[in-house]
Amino acid sequence: MPGCRHAPHREPDAVTTIRNAFTVDVEDYFQVSALAPYIARADWDRIECRVERNVDRILALLDESGNRATFFTLGWIAQRHPAMVQRIARAGHEIASHGSAHLRATDQTPADFLDDISRAKKLLEDITGVEVRGYRAPSFSIGHANPWALDCVAEAGYRYSSSIYPVKHDHYGMPDAPRFPFASRDGLMEVPVTTVRVGSRNLPAGGGGYFRLLPYAASRWLLQQVNRRDGRPAMFYCHPWEIDAAQPRVAGVDAKSRFRHYINLDRTEGRLARLMRDFRWGRMDEVFPEIARAT
Repeated sequence: MPGCRHAPHREPDAVTTIRNAFTVDVEDYFQVSALAPYIARADWDRIECRVERNVDRILALLDESGNRATFFTLGWIAQRHPAMVQRIARAGHEIASHGSAHLRATDQTPADFLDDISRAKKLLEDITGVEVRGYRAPSFSIGHANPWALDCVAEAGYRYSSSIYPVKHDHYGMPDAPRFPFASRDGLMEVPVTTVRVGSRNLPAGGGGYFRLLPYAASRWLLQQVNRRDGRPAMFYCHPWEIDAAQPRVAGVDAKSRFRHYINLDRTEGRLARLMRDFRWGRMDEVFPEIARAT
């Protein structure tokens, strides 16, 4: 008809076609490494767990947006909340391992580390009846100081690890590591946390505390760079406690740790909801074909 105009054809944008990996480190607020000097491990069983209600809120966000995710689940949590782990698996999400006791790999002997990650794998498989293929070290604590840890991960029967963060940080980081999935051992893929290369540095783009600290627009731009410029899927991570602004405040925490832990907790759930709308998300074992080739 005269006067009618057709919208110009636009090719799909990489951000709308590439599916990224959404991951959750399933642990509670009192198990965070930065708070370890202030909360005795022996007291964990006397502290009210808040993880289940927060995981259910994340599951609701994923369900409402039609996305799937990988949940790196702590054995200590799974042992006390097996029904929650089963709910995650029944919803179509991947169950992976975060170890048993939330001990940094650098703080363990090789024998203790192997025992910790082997027990977690068996426990999660017993709860879900599904093979657990992925592992993530607490605080990304695998790097140049403990390459033996990757040998242990492979020996324990995992097919992939997501334990290396290619950034420089005061608590973790391996800035010269590859930015994208690579074979770290025979039959074991490493899927690093996502970064963006700017000049000679890698900028953190994979979530966590940076997602709470930076404006949402900055986090979105960083992820877009990986999809558009690199043409690769990104990998994002968060914790259930990061959407829990009402969590108890731990007394005596130093200013730096207090800032890192509590900054913008009241904004994180809304930001995650926007993230679900702005990008496509899936499980680690679906997003990265390198994982399938390692099996």
